Amino acid sequence: MEPVSLQDFVCALDPASLPRVLRVCSGVYFQGSIYEISGNECCLSTGDLIKVTHIRLQKVVCENPGTGQTTELAPNFQGHFSPLTGRQSYGTLEELVYAATQSSKSLPIHFMSTHRITTKARVVPQKQPLKLEAVEMHQGACCARCVLDSGAQQVFLHLPLSQKGPFWKLEPGPPRTLLQVLQDPTMRDTLLTCSAFPWRSLILKPQYEVEAIMHLRRTVVKIPSTLEVDVEDVTVSSQHIHFIQPLLLSEALARGGPFPLATEILEVPQGSPNFLSPWLRSLHKGQRLCLRGVASPPWRFLASTRGRKVPRHFMISGAYRGKLRRRPREFPTAYDLLGALQPGQPLRVVTTKDCEGDELENLGFASLAVGDRLEVLGSGQALGKHERDLDVLVCQRLGEQTGEEEAWEDEEVQDQEQILLPLYFSGGFVEELSDARRYSLQDLTAQFSLPCEVKVVAKDPRHPADPLPSFPGLQLEEKILEPFLVVSLDSDPEMCFEIPPRWLDLTVVEVEELPGQPSGALPTATVEELTEAFYYSLRKLPAFESQAPPPRPPKSKGLSEQKQQMHKEKGFKSSQVSELQEPPLLPKLRTKSLPKVTQDSSDLYSEVPGRKKGRRTAMPITEDSDDEHDYEEILEQFSKTL
Repeated sequence: MEPVSLQDFVCALDPASLPRVLRVCSGVYFQGSIYEISGNECCLSTGDLIKVTHIRLQKVVCENPGTGQTTELAPNFQGHFSPLTGRQSYGTLEELVYAATQSSKSLPIHFMSTHRITTKARVVPQKQPLKLEAVEMHQGACCARCVLDSGAQQVFLHLPLSQKGPFWKLEPGPPRTLLQVLQDPTMRDTLLTCSAFPWRSLILKPQYEVEAIMHLRRTVVKIPSTLEVDVEDVTVSSQHIHFIQPLLLSEALARGGPFPLATEILEVPQGSPNFLSPWLRSLHKGQRLCLRGVASPPWRFLASTRGRKVPRHFMISGAYRGKLRRRPREFPTAYDLLGALQPGQPLRVVTTKDCEGDELENLGFASLAVGDRLEVLGSGQALGKHERDLDVLVCQRLGEQTGEEEAWEDEEVQDQEQILLPLYFSGGFVEELSDARRYSLQDLTAQFSLPCEVKVVAKDPRHPADPLPSFPGLQLEEKILEPFLVVSLDSDPEMCFEIPPRWLDLTVVEVEELPGQPSGALPTATVEELTEAFYYSLRKLPAFESQAPPPRPPKSKGLSEQKQQMHKEKGFKSSQVSELQEPPLLPKLRTKSLPKVTQDSSDLYSEVPGRKKGRRTAMPITEDSDDEHDYEEILEQFSKTL
């Protein structure tokens, strides 16, 4: 096949013959475009092979050949077209009949008039096709017997040969739709007429979008047919050519198979790794993989180690078969205790810090000592020192345990004391736990809410290198739902692991089936260690951000009022000191807390209130007895000097 323009090739192409392989004979490049403009391929090099798989009509340009005026038609245009036999028009019917008898064509002939024809029988609209069957005498005049096909019936008209036009000869046949004209190869570049346009004649120029496959292009290439490039059809000589089409793991996951799928890595995403697993080093260009299918179940748990200065982070598969045992949880505040309370599940804790009752604004609270046992009952409200409602945590003080059998028995009524803790109370509590059961991951997360403290007491039997039992504790943080692909290496078919395409989207290409791949289910690694940056990026996923964060515990208004009182006292003392300014001959003293001269030393020390044991609210008292004593000695020295 000789090279032709892409537009001519597409217009003459039969869609039933697709796909076709083309070779670019003369390349084209659009200045200012790298490869694409508006999603279409605009850069083709000489020698490139493209495999045309589909063509789609975009629009049709309708042109007036006489004036060059153009307009665009949509592919669903509803008008009808009739082809003209030539560019010549005839002034009268006599000229039309004479031209027909001189040519090889005989009657009947088809024609139309660009003007309206008025007869006694009816009015013929302009551009209405007519068929001239014969020339005969009618009412003493030589007339042309014509047939007007109105669809429902045929009307016979006798038009005198002197009838003025202009008249145009038409191809025989009924009017055609836009798609019928474009699909007929004999109608290319043919003059047409259409009653929807005021022009005598017009030419249709369709524009197509060509969908094609190119080497190493992951997506289908879209090329406008008007691109100025010459192509050659090489389909017959290119039967052995295989077009390599890259594939993302996410695309393989979305299309759902078929699995297993033999692939080869073309590209690995750049950037810092998200996983610290040993299989990550094997993922490089040229490595062959076998995609075995979608991992089941699709949910994973995020976990962090406990009891280490630098915690490590893991993603645990829902198929993990290790055994876990619950660990006592730690609660820094009363608000955390309230959040951990679940309906129907008693929560008992032991305090780890001493606390005096007068440190809080709750009048009903006495004190807590290290080792006190409490049972959390729920939330409530109490009246604080400043006669306002205060959100509190209602607890019961439990008696001392005398034996292991009394761990969860009801306490004697006389040993129980109700305690109200403000939610902002910052103490220390450890869960009193006597649950020695060994849970599976699925049972544990079904019975208890997250986060949950656990200890892995038996590793996953399918995962010999399971690192979780080596840690003293593990905190299960979040449950995420994400599809993973089960993958094995060609170099080590027994090594199976799970890849999340969302966070590790490899670019691969399908290859022939890998030999030596074992059949059936293979043991898969169920624990993957995560980098710290990736772990915290997972905790910020939209699924987690949609969860409303817990409200901040209320602040103690008593402390703020004490601070205001402290500022007032500072201002009062400053006004006292300003009255004690000495003449300028004396050096300027630190008189921030000097008392009045009229007061004796006993009055001075009596202004400092007594400090209670362990009371932190003594901060507002700014006078220090040692500092004031120093100021008094300095003042006495200056008095003696004067």
